[in-house]
Amino acid sequence: MKTRITELFGIQHPIIQGGMHYVGFAELAAAVSNAGGLGTITGLTQKTPADLANEIAKCNDMTDKPFAVNLTFLPTVSSPDYPGYVKAIIDGGVSVVETAGRNPIQVLPHLQDAGIKVIHKCTSVRHALKAQQIGCDAVSVDGFECGGHPGEDDVPNMILLPRAADELEIPFVSSGGQADARSLVASLAMGAEGMNMGTRFICTKEAPVHQNVKDAIVAASELDTRLIMRPLRNTERVLVNPAVERVLATERAKGAECTFEDILEDVAGVYPKVMMDGDMDVGAWSCGMVAGLIDDIPTCQELIDRIMTEADAIIRTRLEGMLSGSVTQVA
Repeated sequence: MKTRITELFGIQHPIIQGGMHYVGFAELAAAVSNAGGLGTITGLTQKTPADLANEIAKCNDMTDKPFAVNLTFLPTVSSPDYPGYVKAIIDGGVSVVETAGRNPIQVLPHLQDAGIKVIHKCTSVRHALKAQQIGCDAVSVDGFECGGHPGEDDVPNMILLPRAADELEIPFVSSGGQADARSLVASLAMGAEGMNMGTRFICTKEAPVHQNVKDAIVAASELDTRLIMRPLRNTERVLVNPAVERVLATERAKGAECTFEDILEDVAGVYPKVMMDGDMDVGAWSCGMVAGLIDDIPTCQELIDRIMTEADAIIRTRLEGMLSGSVTQVA
């Protein structure tokens, strides 16, 4: 399948693995890229630019296919060494960078002068248009369903993707609620050029996270996520657990007076304990509503092959059949 995204990034299939904290290591990124998608190393999971350089080198040893590095720009007082991370990305020969968070304009010239393509994560059409204006090559449009930070507009992908298609000239991919061939075909129908999957890729054999994390997602339904930090206008979709219930109780009790310090213990620094140690109740961790569509733990190759085979069947058999007057059920 060829789309503007496969052509832009030099990949076989229009499927991207999004950057995820303490999930996007070289093992997963290489497995996704080797399967024909675009794997992504999460830059800020690596504590220093030198650590990122080592992770990029490791990924280069595991695949000769294109892969990306995610670089999230955080609203923090003590900023990470972004120039150092950018240098590690350029020196490592990375071909794609996924930016997220705040406006990435300060790094765009350095990346694009090195021939690196930039895709920026956006949760609204206005942010996507800004990314286009400053020179991003593509955008990932994240609907309200997504795990992590869905923005503050609460617009789901059935509305957001067509709106993006109406407004954007650069290619975009869908993100949030993407799990299978139906997700891909629907996204293409609404104007996207591919899809970005996060939670779905956590539940793969190569994802270097504790088995407890994978089992929790497989066991979850679409009803098992919650939105926290709404009073702080830093909304995050997470899998429900006792820590999340504590956060929600604090937010209800304090209302508009709630501060980050009030919930700090249950939201800060929890990812290593969850993803690496498998302590599922230690704090709040991102998970999409798409957990309700995940019921197995395949390899990345099996997952991507299945998506592409079933997408072909949906397009060629079910949809073409409807045009010809026959009705065909495709699972």
